[in-house]
Amino acid sequence: MASLRVALVQQASGLEPDDNRAALDRLAPRDADLVVFPEAFARDFGEAGSDVSAYAEPLDGPFASEVGRVAADRGATVVAGMFEPGEDVDRPFNTLVARGAVDASYRKIHLYDSFGYRESDRLSAGPVEPVVFDLQGFGVGLMTCYDLRFPELGRALVDAGAEVLVVPAAWVAGPHKVDHWRTLVRARAIENTVFVVAVGQPGPRYAGHSIVVDPLGEVLVEADEGAQVLTTVLDHTTLERVRRTNPSLANRRL
Repeated sequence: MASLRVALVQQASGLEPDDNRAALDRLAPRDADLVVFPEAFARDFGEAGSDVSAYAEPLDGPFASEVGRVAADRGATVVAGMFEPGEDVDRPFNTLVARGAVDASYRKIHLYDSFGYRESDRLSAGPVEPVVFDLQGFGVGLMTCYDLRFPELGRALVDAGAEVLVVPAAWVAGPHKVDHWRTLVRARAIENTVFVVAVGQPGPRYAGHSIVVDPLGEVLVEADEGAQVLTTVLDHTTLERVRRTNPSLANRRL
């Protein structure tokens, strides 16, 4: 039965794109099928409200190309966050790229206009289209950070075939934030009977606590606030067993 070895790279991105590209190769482990880096790994957001449009790159640009090269070198699929030019040159997309066994991208739908931030002032929202790809017998759906607070996106991904939700993030630290992060990750797993692989940037600016949760809401592995790499294995038989025991998706009436 299918299994998927996953690695979560909880590492901070900096303000120098060259350094962040180099970090992909330095940090990606060699014994994983799926390696997930955080949101905005190509270049950090910088100071709150700062313009990131100068750091936007096309999907065949230096960062995405290096993601692909590292994926090929590791024999894995690598997911990482970047900024991509949009129709509005001053407001790029906040984009995830997946390279390796698949070639996919996802533009963040829900922009972080919350907790005193206004991501929509400097970034454009992506189209409302769930992005799901197949990887070694698992349907994998992509979400980014603030998307986690919107259960309808998780459900749309599951309806499109997702069995694993991958959530790269730069979850800003602050009161209640770690509790919200852990609660929402577990809720998305439980309500959808899916695995959730959620990878954040570390403290002190961000909350850290990268985490993998199984379809019953059990935490398989979790980081603390600091930089680290976590690994675990997702087993498809677990998903099947949980969905037999808790057929909430089949029992829906709305």
